[in-house]
Amino acid sequence: MTLVIKIGGAAGIATERVLDEIAAYLSKPGRDRRLVLVHGGSDLTNELAREMGREVRTLTSPGGMTSRYTDCETLRIYAMAVAGQINTELVAQLQGRGINALGLAGVDGRLLLARRKSAIRALTPDDRVQIVRDDYTGQIEHVNAQLLNMLLATGYLPVIAPLALSHAGERLNVDGDRAAAAIAGALDADELVIATNVPGLLRTVDDPTSLIRRIEAEHMDEYTTYAQGRMRKKLLGAQEAITGGVRRVHIGNAPLRELLSGSGTTIEASAALVAVDGKG
Repeated sequence: MTLVIKIGGAAGIATERVLDEIAAYLSKPGRDRRLVLVHGGSDLTNELAREMGREVRTLTSPGGMTSRYTDCETLRIYAMAVAGQINTELVAQLQGRGINALGLAGVDGRLLLARRKSAIRALTPDDRVQIVRDDYTGQIEHVNAQLLNMLLATGYLPVIAPLALSHAGERLNVDGDRAAAAIAGALDADELVIATNVPGLLRTVDDPTSLIRRIEAEHMDEYTTYAQGRMRKKLLGAQEAITGGVRRVHIGNAPLRELLSGSGTTIEASAALVAVDGKG
């Protein structure tokens, strides 16, 4: 059983609880369990940027997707936050729970290789399209699954910061949800959990009773209209994970055991796709 968990960097995500649940999950006797943890760092990056007098900016594409504007200085702050403070803290906390965690940024061992987006189309405040050329964000094209499998086989729990390497050797900011999806696909993971600060995909924002509990992957397009803000990236990541061969993706803020049992929003591959992939 291979499980990839993504914990976000936004406020309200119960990190301590998730780490306790990871420790309990791995210590449970029975089936062989392999787990990779991917994390974000949006809140700490924003906090550090403000302390350093840097404006926190986002880019919105004509299609409505939002991303952090990452120029050279913001990239430096982002790397300090995710690959420095957050990654090492998570590793230390897992070690304190008896889990032999090992911290990695995507640049280590060419773990995450990405294509830099040299020109980004973004909307101005008055809805005009502008071209941004000094942004250091990337789209993952390759995951070093051999490295991860070697670490997993020797008993380590990889803890991964979403900082990728470009083909030109540059550090790049990559989306954590999509990084987790790419890693899950490369490892042929059974399931991906995207832990967030909301119950899952809601038909009505701020109404937990409108939770959409199950989505068949082939009907994903019918549900994207309900996604607001960061949830759009999470659904995109889920779709990419399913396309990459992952059987189920769970999104929500419930305890891990409950998420794996369907308490949040579960996106599931079709029976036909599962049969083709041999994960029945």
